[in-house]
Amino acid sequence: MIDTLRKEDICTIDDIYALPDGERAELIDGKLYAMAPPNTKHQRLVHFFDREIGNYIQHNHGECEVFPAPFSVFLNENDKNYVEPDISVICDKNKITDRGCNGAPDWVIEIVSKSSKYMDYYTKLFKYRTAGVKEYWIVDPVKDLVMVYRFEKETIEQYSFGEDMPVGIYEGFSLKVEPDTEQTE
Repeated sequence: MIDTLRKEDICTIDDIYALPDGERAELIDGKLYAMAPPNTKHQRLVHFFDREIGNYIQHNHGECEVFPAPFSVFLNENDKNYVEPDISVICDKNKITDRGCNGAPDWVIEIVSKSSKYMDYYTKLFKYRTAGVKEYWIVDPVKDLVMVYRFEKETIEQYSFGEDMPVGIYEGFSLKVEPDTEQTE
């Protein structure tokens, strides 16, 4: 399906839902971007963040919810932007529907792969910032680095795996990703 679309075609959410079973894509400004299947290291990181953030929220009786991919996020009030962040943390319950999240999550984490590097560092960085995401983490498992963008405070910080990374939307909460000796992509 994605290969048959011409570059000038403008796609909508209907095109996402018309994809064949098993095929996933994201939609940014009317353009479809195919998604490659994640590798094992990627999935371990998604599980780590989902578990740690979820446990923190539960133990502190927080109002936010954490959703790992695949989870639908309709960033804007139009039918031309649809993403599936690796981790979405949503604090406004009114944004959560049976279909996913309508509007920007408070915190988004993307785990970089070879095929998603440009999307995560450039395209999505811009889209998340302009849509109203408060905090955006880009996790690079090959370089053992995490870029932390706190859009409300207009700060950018870089952390290495093994360092405590403070979470901006939760005062007093930090995460530490342990370095892995396996460097597979």
